[in-house]
Amino acid sequence: MKKALYELGELPPVGYVPETMLASVIRPERYGEPADAFREEVVGVPPIGPSEVLVYVMAAGINFNNVWAARGTPLDVIAARRRRGETEDFHIGGSEGAGIVWAVGDRAHGVRVGDAVVLSSCVWNESAEDIRMGADQMTSTSQSVWGYEQNYGSFAQFTVVQDYQCHPKPDRLSWAQAAAYILTGATAYRQLLGWYPNVVRPGDPVLIWGGAGGLGSMAIQIARTHGGRPVAVVSSAEREKHCANLGAVGVVDRRDFSHWGRLPDIGDECGMGEWLSEVRRFGGAYRAALGSQRAPRIVVEHSGQDTIPTSIYLCDNAGMVVICGGTTGYNADIDLRYLWMRQKRLQGSHFANLQQCRAITELVSAGDVDPCLSQVGAFSEIGKLHQLMCDNRQPPGNMAVLVNARSDS
Repeated sequence: MKKALYELGELPPVGYVPETMLASVIRPERYGEPADAFREEVVGVPPIGPSEVLVYVMAAGINFNNVWAARGTPLDVIAARRRRGETEDFHIGGSEGAGIVWAVGDRAHGVRVGDAVVLSSCVWNESAEDIRMGADQMTSTSQSVWGYEQNYGSFAQFTVVQDYQCHPKPDRLSWAQAAAYILTGATAYRQLLGWYPNVVRPGDPVLIWGGAGGLGSMAIQIARTHGGRPVAVVSSAEREKHCANLGAVGVVDRRDFSHWGRLPDIGDECGMGEWLSEVRRFGGAYRAALGSQRAPRIVVEHSGQDTIPTSIYLCDNAGMVVICGGTTGYNADIDLRYLWMRQKRLQGSHFANLQQCRAITELVSAGDVDPCLSQVGAFSEIGKLHQLMCDNRQPPGNMAVLVNARSDS
């Protein structure tokens, strides 16, 4: 019997798209702590365009961008979309997931109804002039984040994506595992292998901030798969063990140091002296963890304000600090003398292009990289899991929620 709304996990008849769906929704009047911002609501199933795909969502990954969406800062995503002329006064987050292709537009390529797919995080206009002129898809002015800058993400029974966002689900993964690797995994892949000539090679030391987080967990494995020697920065014994199990050659506990934050003024001799003493002590701990005097050829950054001064100082001559976020703040100081005199590279990096998404999926499918799924929640716990991430109380690795899947299998 066809219905307008189905329960979570209840399959509609094949080929039938219901009018409404359950979704975990953020509204402006609830902006604040994630635990309170997300609420289950019934909303309309979005229509699909000619090159789009409707996916019956089985599971969805949890990422920090929807902590920001829940707070309404640093970007009010709803207000930003309404300024572009969109009408929805709500936000459905979720920037990665896994599910079953339910319907396809008449110009969609590469997917068929019934395919099990993993959903990647960014969209772009394939007809954009810069892409037609050969630009990397992720550098296009048309690029934006699905489930954050774009509405109708994976925190709902159905989602609409572009056909190129669909990647084959690795057979060996559960729905929850498949939903939780591609955002952090593809981001780390691009950081480590996307910025030639500063790509990880056999024997290269790699310093990874937040080594036990989702991004760090992926970066450790990708670096080791390509012969690198990762050293992870952590904040607990539990996280130290997690990184060692993934293949880190050593770890540094950031709680043992006090120089985090912005650089002292160059004229503050006392402050600079204290900072240099502490950063050199951190460098000694890094070299002890590596078991070598070599400086890191690549530093994988996302924390920003608290750590960029240390990253630039420690990075090897002609090495690269590659950053994909600013979780401790956006005002990051550097001593430019180290940058130009030693010809170091500070490189911004944002998610991944289509080729890089497929490359990490192949590594996961082959068993070379594990999704590091540490916690699986129910659909009703989307706000709770974002709150854990907001408070930095999440377990090591990646988190996911079940949407239509009834078990993590």
